[in-house]
Amino acid sequence: MTTASTIDIAALRQLLDDISRTENAVTRESPLPETVRVTMRDGIHLATDIYRPVQAVAPVVVHRTPYDRTSERVRRTCGELAARGYVAIAQDCRGTGDSEPDHWDYYVREPEDGFDTISWILAQPWCDGFVGACGSSYSAQVQWCMATHPGMGAIIPEVSGLGFACPTTRLHMFLDAYARSVGKGAEKLDIGYDELERQMRDETLATGLFCEPFDPPLPAALLSRYPELRSLDNAAARRELWSIYADASCADRAALIKVATGSEAITIVEMEALPAIFGQNVAHDAHSLPAAGEKALMEAIHAPALMVTGWYDWGLVDALATFGAVQRYQHLAPMRDSRLIITPSAHNMPGYHEGADQQPALRRTFRTSEIVPLIDAWCRAASADALSQWPRVIYYLMGADEWRHAEAWPPGRGHAEPLYLREEGVLGLDPPGETLAADDYVYQPEAPTPTLGGSIVSYVSPPGSIDIAELHDRGDVLVYTSAVLSRDLDVVGPLRAVIHASSSAIDTDFAVRLSDVHPDGRVIQIQNGVLRARYRDGPDRPEPLKPGRAYRFEIDMWATAMRFAAGHRLRVDIASADFPRFDRHANRADPGPPLDAEQRVFRDIARPSHIMLSVTAGSLRDALGQGGGDGASGSTANGVK
Repeated sequence: MTTASTIDIAALRQLLDDISRTENAVTRESPLPETVRVTMRDGIHLATDIYRPVQAVAPVVVHRTPYDRTSERVRRTCGELAARGYVAIAQDCRGTGDSEPDHWDYYVREPEDGFDTISWILAQPWCDGFVGACGSSYSAQVQWCMATHPGMGAIIPEVSGLGFACPTTRLHMFLDAYARSVGKGAEKLDIGYDELERQMRDETLATGLFCEPFDPPLPAALLSRYPELRSLDNAAARRELWSIYADASCADRAALIKVATGSEAITIVEMEALPAIFGQNVAHDAHSLPAAGEKALMEAIHAPALMVTGWYDWGLVDALATFGAVQRYQHLAPMRDSRLIITPSAHNMPGYHEGADQQPALRRTFRTSEIVPLIDAWCRAASADALSQWPRVIYYLMGADEWRHAEAWPPGRGHAEPLYLREEGVLGLDPPGETLAADDYVYQPEAPTPTLGGSIVSYVSPPGSIDIAELHDRGDVLVYTSAVLSRDLDVVGPLRAVIHASSSAIDTDFAVRLSDVHPDGRVIQIQNGVLRARYRDGPDRPEPLKPGRAYRFEIDMWATAMRFAAGHRLRVDIASADFPRFDRHANRADPGPPLDAEQRVFRDIARPSHIMLSVTAGSLRDALGQGGGDGASGSTANGVK
């Protein structure tokens, strides 16, 4: 193995810079693996490839995947790990690739299969007792399952979380193509999900309307299966059902989902629909490792995690929420030793594109095959009990193009400052002074504000820092722009919008986005957030709106680390859709044709709508000047005073 077991901040930054400058960290041809079939507790056999190093006994790194263990990317990654002195294991997840059976149940079987795979590895004569794991996306989720084994040494989950964040809208783009193309099953098509997404583009744009009731009853089939739920109200019944589910075997969980959804297939589409069963506060990724509560989940994990995510990853919000839980449980050794790296990437793709021709880090995906040296360093440090020397958080400061470190997330040196929505499309330092002021727009579900870049997974639409200037010419988008920055402004940490608004609908969505306006007129998307209005008081407390009444909506806009350069402006826009990234609201809570909604956003003394930025050096007033309110006019539809 070529990487030292100890590492300091300077050495880790150098390692990340080296990874950034290398087109592909995998440079050696992979050896031919030995293929075996590993038996799970229920007799199912999983196809598994073993790549051996020179030495007879060695540490192990395992990569479990539903995306073909024999792919060129996996083979070359395993070959590089073997060349660095590891036994590298590549395994097809149950129901995928060459593994049994002939159908794939998304997520639900992974806790037991991951545990059983680690037990098998530890019993092999070529294992020296240390087992690590690597992989991104689904292959990261299954690492948390493997980490429940007390013999697990370390995990490196990329673009992954445990379901601590609870989005109020549902993913739409890409899901149907993924569900119909990955793994085995009668519903699968023999075509890659990238090509299928292209072929399904028209279908994707024609679907995705949300019009569910506020508090739907549990399906009768579930109540027949669990009659004890009949005596409980809906909220209590959902909580009890989740407890039953979390304590059940994987086979019983699969059976429960199939009864609940009425489907014989468990795909990502069924997972996205499960909030109607378990409640909106049970997120999609919570199903990778179900637990009755946060404490039980954290105590179940025995291996320290090096979490790697990206500023434009679609799961960033859950990765940060999961790391927040990690920080709350520092008294547990695996949590105390866990670390976080935030790159400028999207989900297995480059994310921030400005300056990519000069900055190699912006051309990297930071997925498994590109970060083998980092995997090596983490596993070696874990096996030597040297993880305490790693900085707790490493993040990439976009705009400055440099790696920074901190001892917590968010960094302690940041402070929250507001920018207010003002008249004539101004984004200003001072709160509004008018007694009554608002801006109006009409949201039409059949002509929704389209997705353009951002934190998406798509092989049709490019993710990341896309120029969105064309969106700001639409009548269903409100735009507010700051004055020109007189000095650089570093925004590092959580982003939040507080929007006072009313709607003619009983339920609707509000979406808020932060962008960087360049002197040449380009408007580069930095981050955004969406709130389904019914969940304004929490994901477990859906309530209708009273049409025309003003409400306070607090919208989580995730987080960023961005240097806004002198000469640039900040821009905030507000709409009611980000489609097809998320489903589009029909502005109703029952079946029927979608309804147009008249939306009003207030910006007056009593209802000062604003965005909160985490500023880490200086202040907004220093960067914008003492006035700070003379922004460029934006497209404010139908201003009211």
